[in-house]
Amino acid sequence: MKNPVLVIMAAGMGSRYGGLKQVDPVDSDGHVIMDFSIYDAIKAGFREIIFVIKKENREIFSRVIGSRVPKSVKVSYVYQELSDIPQGFQIPEGRMKPWGTAHAVLSCRNIIDGPFAVINADDYYGQKAFGLIYDYLTSHEDDGIYRFVMVGFILGNTLTDNGHVSRGVCTVDDEGSLLSIKERVYLVRTKGGAAYSEDDGKTFTPISADETVSMNLWGFSKGIMDELETGFLAFLEQKMPEDPLRAEYFLPSVVGGLIDEGRAQVKVLRSPDRWYGMTYKEDRAQVEAALEQLKDEGVYPRHF
Repeated sequence: MKNPVLVIMAAGMGSRYGGLKQVDPVDSDGHVIMDFSIYDAIKAGFREIIFVIKKENREIFSRVIGSRVPKSVKVSYVYQELSDIPQGFQIPEGRMKPWGTAHAVLSCRNIIDGPFAVINADDYYGQKAFGLIYDYLTSHEDDGIYRFVMVGFILGNTLTDNGHVSRGVCTVDDEGSLLSIKERVYLVRTKGGAAYSEDDGKTFTPISADETVSMNLWGFSKGIMDELETGFLAFLEQKMPEDPLRAEYFLPSVVGGLIDEGRAQVKVLRSPDRWYGMTYKEDRAQVEAALEQLKDEGVYPRHF
């Protein structure tokens, strides 16, 4: 089997955060969250990384991130661009938002040639998560249906006190297989646990804080690329016209559709670790404190 590749999605706009959070330092040594993920991925066995970025951010990513990756690891850059759409379609006037996570992965279609894992650039997942997904990708292959994998997290461990977040809420069977996934784009922490809104925060529905959620830590075979390409056409034809400026092509939606059709099985490997991320500027202090504590505990070297 080919050694898995790590795809890091780093082309998001950071509108709620208010800047390019992917390269915002989170410790006194100037490390960003990606540095910790790359460290964990290399420790797990990954030896090739693809950064999905905006073309205009290539120089800063090469300088801040790419230059620090060990020489033994292959680094590539792929651009997620609004103009990367099939012939016959046009970018809606005024559209600035990237097409979404499924399109970010699709942007890698010309250089992916085997199994790969996908993560968000601005999320901290923990060392256990990378070990779980690497071990699965190096021991499972498609066998008539797609054999994908996802590391799931406990919803309550992924919420911020500073605003709403988007999560893929999962239904998992007794054998640990994903049955369905529902993208909730407005989730908040509450005194009773958690709640979601379907009308931009006007009303809320309670949800258990113990639910398993996707943080976009996926493992796929190369075959997902054909599915993403077909699904993008359907998205542009059916979903994009409903909200031309904000509609997104979500990775969980593609995976959920393949499960519903009986064409994919997704093993959910649940992580008990706390997720850390910087959805909002106010999240940064908590992230810094958590990573400093992990250094104190010896999970990471003081300088790396």
